[in-house]
Amino acid sequence: MRLSIGFRPLTIDQWPALERLFGERGACGGCWCMWWRLKRSEYERLKGKGNREALKRIVQSGEVPGLLAFDQGEPVAWCALGPRDQYVSLERSRILKRVDDQPVWSITCFFVARPFRRRGITMRLELRKA
Repeated sequence: MRLSIGFRPLTIDQWPALERLFGERGACGGCWCMWWRLKRSEYERLKGKGNREALKRIVQSGEVPGLLAFDQGEPVAWCALGPRDQYVSLERSRILKRVDDQPVWSITCFFVARPFRRRGITMRLELRKA
């Protein structure tokens, strides 16, 4: 069985769907997709609820930090993306340093809900205008 996936930007009205997808722990042990956005010390200090609130403030500001994937109205996956300069730790990385001074976007996270992994995806783009 293949999934038919639609995508929506993470806006404040989609926040409850992200919370359902990530669960109480925030996907990967309290990350809430803040690993690349914060200095390591700040990330560790905010891990869990603090990272959740930090991401929510980003969304409340009107910034769209990524896309949610839905299958039949249920959130099944997440992709974080944005201008590279929004990712503090990525910008500071010696291993993943910039190759030039061109403005680029980065994809920093893919998260797929466990029941939907290894099932195949048929993509259908459904971005709604704000």
